Amino acid sequence: MRRRIARLVSTVFSVPVLRRLAFHVDRMTRNVDRHFFLRLFAGLFGIVFVAAVLVTLIEGPRESFRDFVSTLASSFYWGVTTVMGSGDPSYVSNPGSYLISWLLVLFGVAIVASITGALVGFVIDFILKEGQGMGASGYRDHIVVCGWNSTARELVNELNGDDYERRIVVVHDSDKNPAGNEVYFVNGDVTDVEDLRRAGIEEAMAAVICPASATNEADMRSILTVMAIESIAPQVRTVVEVNNPQHVDHLRRANADEIMVTSRIASRLLARSSLYPGLAELVTDIVSGGEGSEIYRVALPEQFIGLSVDELSSRLRADHAATLLAIGRDGHAFVNPPSDFRLAPGDDAVVVAESLGSLAPLELQQD
Repeated sequence: MRRRIARLVSTVFSVPVLRRLAFHVDRMTRNVDRHFFLRLFAGLFGIVFVAAVLVTLIEGPRESFRDFVSTLASSFYWGVTTVMGSGDPSYVSNPGSYLISWLLVLFGVAIVASITGALVGFVIDFILKEGQGMGASGYRDHIVVCGWNSTARELVNELNGDDYERRIVVVHDSDKNPAGNEVYFVNGDVTDVEDLRRAGIEEAMAAVICPASATNEADMRSILTVMAIESIAPQVRTVVEVNNPQHVDHLRRANADEIMVTSRIASRLLARSSLYPGLAELVTDIVSGGEGSEIYRVALPEQFIGLSVDELSSRLRADHAATLLAIGRDGHAFVNPPSDFRLAPGDDAVVVAESLGSLAPLELQQD
């Protein structure tokens, strides 16, 4: 029973909205004088209690101590409801009690208004900070896009239309969200650890680093971003877009998991397309979401273990309408493996298919 309750509490407090509220509450209460609110509530309680005692002495029976305590409890309840604006005016019936009621309304409502003003101020601050990208995402198992450029824009569009349905957080130094309302925005420095934490980098599935401009300085910031991520979340998979191929070794030394030189990929694809017409259109189609077949990396069911490549290819084609491209094993891709290659536990497959169907997408293993 305790485990169920603990699991339920953990599930409730893992909701992104609640985690964002907790972040803002913590942020606002760091510099708030808590003694002020304690004095405010204590003052409100004291005013209501004194008013209840006076009204009880004036209005209530005094035959026994029990009668006095019972009437005092009723008077205290009347005092609370009066402060809240819903008290019963017929509870008091003489001039002295009337005066106490008026004073209670005057001072009590003023204190309640102060408390209400503080709560309204918090709500307004929450809305404004969220709109300005000053909040925290509260997500888990999401993708963090660090930096913004045309590649990042296409990346977000691709992920939003893909079958994997991952939440996305964009970290960028900007006054407004460049990615639209469907993506959570964090206004900050991609090399700053605290800004990355607000994006939930420690609980993210992957981080994609995009250079803000086509310069060497932008690549240097990408290297610093990878180092910042590795310092607090080494288990997160980092994929980096690079402008200059000479910076690839620096990113490898920074422990980036995957590095893509977009100019090199484009030039090689153009070269192949000049030799084999239609190849660029084919590659673009299989790596992009939307209509037609797409490329997926999927987990293989246990019953496939021990099959040869030819047997696996036949099963995938017959059962899932998928074409096998490569086998993944221990972080390496085996493209067109030999005929005696057999599937082992932990292997995955890269396939081309119109949809995942009953195949399960490969989940990243985080240490």
